[in-house]
Amino acid sequence: MTAAPAPFRRVAVIGLGLLGGSVARAARSRIAGVHVTGYDASAEVRARAAAIDLADTIAQRAQEAVAQAELVVFCVPVGAMAAAAAAVAPYLPAGCIVSDVGSSKASVLQALGEALPNHTIVPAHPVAGTEQSGPDAGFATLFDRRWCILTPPEAVDGQAVARVTAFWEALGARVELMDAAHHDLVLAVTSHLPHLIAYTIVGTASDLEDVTQSEVIKFSAGGFRDFTRIAASDPTMWRDVFLSNRDAVLQMLQVFTEDLAELQKAIRKGDGPALFDHFTRTRAIRRSIIELGQDDARPDFGRSDH
Repeated sequence: MTAAPAPFRRVAVIGLGLLGGSVARAARSRIAGVHVTGYDASAEVRARAAAIDLADTIAQRAQEAVAQAELVVFCVPVGAMAAAAAAVAPYLPAGCIVSDVGSSKASVLQALGEALPNHTIVPAHPVAGTEQSGPDAGFATLFDRRWCILTPPEAVDGQAVARVTAFWEALGARVELMDAAHHDLVLAVTSHLPHLIAYTIVGTASDLEDVTQSEVIKFSAGGFRDFTRIAASDPTMWRDVFLSNRDAVLQMLQVFTEDLAELQKAIRKGDGPALFDHFTRTRAIRRSIIELGQDDARPDFGRSDH
């Protein structure tokens, strides 16, 4: 792939896990002339990031990472966003644009705005990831053809939004603009609630292990296996997501609970037509996701067991 012109020449990535590592790798491979500086609060992570050449420079202090930055991308759990921003606030150059990769946006926008009141903030959420974490988990193609949702405040400079848009497009993403509160409601349905359900089902199976004598794990079918993949996601990140997007998650959880009760009633009453109609409708949603290129229609979702 030909490298794109640089919307930013110097980018600082704060937090070098899966997303931070992927931002660093993608920027270095996709943007001509960019210099990426990485920083992580963990000395162990910094050492590993340096060993695997994750960024052009691995700073040993947060202030060193942002000293010359044109764009700072916070790739830390949303619960740590305020502290990470406050740590670099005195050292950010004038005119530096600030962004992030958090999965909830209203709380992040508030945290960054309070910590960095004199800087332009364009929050971002790349809707991409795996269950892996740590500096070795990142890869340059993570954002290819995935959506990145920007949630800039109304008064933000349009040129700044355009530059952040160009940055994510250069990394391979498709960009959508959205109000922060609306984003949080949408993602509560499409991401946060599914994770909560996965954590619950896998936890229930674990509780039943003594009863089933390990048969739950031994005979796991594809559905349960996929739930375990989701439930293996970074616990710190998801703890913070549920706490920071609490209202939207609880609202969607209430709707889900009511729908689940309707299906429970249909099963109890032996109402085959109601179950069939519901499953037919949800099957159509799956087809729409494939048509939009958001998943793979091949058997076993294109995965290989080998």
